[in-house]
Amino acid sequence: MHLLEDPWMPVRRADGSRGWITPDHLADPDIVAFDADRADFNGALMQFAIGLLQTTAPVESSTTWRQHLASPPDPQALRDWFAPVAQAFNLDGDGRRFMQDAALATDTSSLNPVSALLIESPGENALRNNSDHFIKRGRLDALCPACAATALFTLQTNAPAGGVGYRTGLRGGGPLTTLLLHQSPTSLWQDVWLNVVERPRHLERCGDSGRSSAWFRFPWLTDVVSLQPGGELAPAQVHPDHIFWATPRRIHLDLNNVGEGSCGLCGRTSDKLIRQFAAKNYGLNYKGPWDHPLSPYYEVKGDWLPLHPQPGGMGYRHWLAWVLGHADAKNKYRPARIVSHALEWRRRQLGGALRLWAFGYDMDNMKARCWYESSLPLYSLGECESKAALQAVSATVTTWLAGAQQAVFFLRNAVKDAWFGGDARGDFSAIDAEFWQRTEAAFYGQLRQCIETLRSDEHADPDSLESRQAWNHTLRTTALALFDNTFVGAGPIERQKPRRVAQAHRQLMNNLNGKKMREVLRLPAAEKPAGGRGKATTAEV
Repeated sequence: MHLLEDPWMPVRRADGSRGWITPDHLADPDIVAFDADRADFNGALMQFAIGLLQTTAPVESSTTWRQHLASPPDPQALRDWFAPVAQAFNLDGDGRRFMQDAALATDTSSLNPVSALLIESPGENALRNNSDHFIKRGRLDALCPACAATALFTLQTNAPAGGVGYRTGLRGGGPLTTLLLHQSPTSLWQDVWLNVVERPRHLERCGDSGRSSAWFRFPWLTDVVSLQPGGELAPAQVHPDHIFWATPRRIHLDLNNVGEGSCGLCGRTSDKLIRQFAAKNYGLNYKGPWDHPLSPYYEVKGDWLPLHPQPGGMGYRHWLAWVLGHADAKNKYRPARIVSHALEWRRRQLGGALRLWAFGYDMDNMKARCWYESSLPLYSLGECESKAALQAVSATVTTWLAGAQQAVFFLRNAVKDAWFGGDARGDFSAIDAEFWQRTEAAFYGQLRQCIETLRSDEHADPDSLESRQAWNHTLRTTALALFDNTFVGAGPIERQKPRRVAQAHRQLMNNLNGKKMREVLRLPAAEKPAGGRGKATTAEV
């Protein structure tokens, strides 16, 4: 199978029907999204399409980029773009194969079941110790070539730690990916094209564009040793296109012992079902300042490292860091390059309101704990006319998030005091998760109003006292409602200590209306009661 010539990419059409296409049909206006049988496959297919277009599209200026957004290329134009790199996309055959190590072609000593291509599959230790309790072995025993190709790319792109010498990807194991999409469904082409930049801007980023030989872009076209003679691979040693085609794992699909039947994932019938693959450790060892354009980064001791999903999921608390970047006394974050490029340089060229699609595996070393994905609205942020407007949004949201962090801290402590009294250890993440979920709608409502205000008048001040008071009211009422009706008040009365609950509730009220909260949200001091001693009131703002 050839990945540029055979239909292997599952898609969903506007009428809801499903089909499989070749990459030269990506611009079909009737196709609205990828439609794989797994969520991680859909994320991988988007990255494959973006990487393929970024590698081949002859887009030298923003004018050309904008023309292709409005008038997508036809299949023949796409075939012409892809033709120069066709040699790199053979999935089978006797020569070099897509993302596979030719040196393992005759290695039968390290054969693995094809299910091991799936990231969540139990590893050797789990199988040996019989500890695969939740994700069982033997869930599937064969993949059709299309699903095998997607699984192979997904593994190479997200490659987690896999034991001694089994390398992670150039963004580490299980990276966070953030892509721009249109808020309202349009076409797959427009969503993919939003994440492609002009060729000169791409080439000036991570890598050496002077290394033009094919294997500097597609590492499976040569052997591991010749590409990294020193045992490590830095950006300066390869072409910038390499960043989309990293292959940290040495894998070779066994296409000599195929079967006939139904694919274990998509269910389609095939006479070339793949059942096993050879694997070997010590693949490409990515080191150095790799800067992937589809991932946000954070700073540690002067080095920028890619972000990874963490327990607790994704939500509006991540909006600022992933969209505009954020820095405080402890942390510094910057958004994915494609996001900052779109918001700073493209603006009204983007064609309407956007959203951020964030996804990735939460990995615990070699174990996949969870797959997370979320859609974060950007509204008309891309249509704000100046960097000053973006900075105003950033400053406003910084204040809101600081207030939310303070409120959830107060709530968590109050619930612990009511339940246990004194210091208590354990996992209280459910309290945080419920608070963030309950306040999400209010946050996005205020965010939309903030952005629309700046869009109509870039000199306006969206960080008004009224907006901060409204947000403070949301935080306070939500925290109290969760304490009273969800975490403490809803518990059996015979298992509670009323005095301790009352004290915790009183402390929560004082904290939510206290000096610290008002300082964080930059609210005026509470009025002193007539004849009182200066103690803050509990009246709502």
